[in-house]
Amino acid sequence: MDGLFAYALVLIVLAVVVAIGRACYRALTGRGAPDVSDEIGQIIYDVRRRARKLRVVCIGGGTGLSTLLRGLKGFNLKITAVVTVSDDGGSSGRLRQELGILPPGDIRNCILALAEAEPLMKQLFQYRFEKGHQLAGHSFGNLFIAAMTEVSGDFEEAVRQFSRILNVRGQVLPSTLSNVVLEAEMEDGRRIRGESNISGAKGRIKRVYLIPHDARPVPEAVTAISEADVVVIGPGSLYTSILPGLLVSGIAQAVRMTKAVRVFVVNVMTQPGETDGFSASDHVDALTEHLGPGMVDWVLLNGRRPPEEVLAKYRAQGAHPVIPDTARMRHRAYSVLEADLLDSGDLARHDPEKLARTIIKLALTRKGKRKAKRWRGR
Repeated sequence: MDGLFAYALVLIVLAVVVAIGRACYRALTGRGAPDVSDEIGQIIYDVRRRARKLRVVCIGGGTGLSTLLRGLKGFNLKITAVVTVSDDGGSSGRLRQELGILPPGDIRNCILALAEAEPLMKQLFQYRFEKGHQLAGHSFGNLFIAAMTEVSGDFEEAVRQFSRILNVRGQVLPSTLSNVVLEAEMEDGRRIRGESNISGAKGRIKRVYLIPHDARPVPEAVTAISEADVVVIGPGSLYTSILPGLLVSGIAQAVRMTKAVRVFVVNVMTQPGETDGFSASDHVDALTEHLGPGMVDWVLLNGRRPPEEVLAKYRAQGAHPVIPDTARMRHRAYSVLEADLLDSGDLARHDPEKLARTIIKLALTRKGKRKAKRWRGR
């Protein structure tokens, strides 16, 4: 790995040089006043005129969390992302095994989602090497965080410096600094260890655990949750992205005790190997079975069916739309909001702007746990 890091450090110098252009970029691309004649502009205006920024905490990992963060970045918010760190596959897994650091991949994606850097900087840190025995498959951003960890001697400090270079709007925090491993108990009795092995285990998951069980949370994450106006759980892989972050000792307790509006965003599609055949209420039930009651005020569902040509591609992979069984959830005293949250592209996923706008509507209703029940999404 010495050669890898020598090469990575050269690239880091290049990245820092490119970072100098950030100020010029921001000066040339200043933000104009919002057009309050439309709904989006009105929400931006409402958020900006508040005496203080709305405090939003997002918990999860994978592409779901970074999608949400990209949408929230367009509003004047105080954003904290609490990121799961149990990944053990791909570039993150290799760096974790060889260097003993926390997996940087999801954290890298969240930082880039919140970054105000110019496109070249984002492209650089997302670049994945295709050649070289040691470099092939590695993301430059992952190598940067690994090298910064070696230089500073501290993973959390490396994340802070990475965030500073990219001028991140908010803060990105690992859920824990412990070297945690995810383990699943399957319904057929098998025990599968390692996040990358669980979804490919070909069976129904009964329960997931973190090892060690007493992994401590990052204190700033607990503080952010306790002071939040809204806490968002998901979207993302239920068993391998969402639950591992909440299973860190102290995180779920903080969510349960916070006065914030707590929103659980259910995925648009089921995930093969994790949530096959799951309805929306099955997602909520899994959350309750692992963490106990009192974790969620609102369940947020996509109410628009993806086009048939998009669904055909997903069916070929074993994925199907999550059934929005709203009556069952309301019978269990959950407030359910069904809205058009679907992206217009060729993937069945959440639209970042629609998702952020809907969550902010809930947050802007004072004492949202009660008053927001009067509002239903369109």
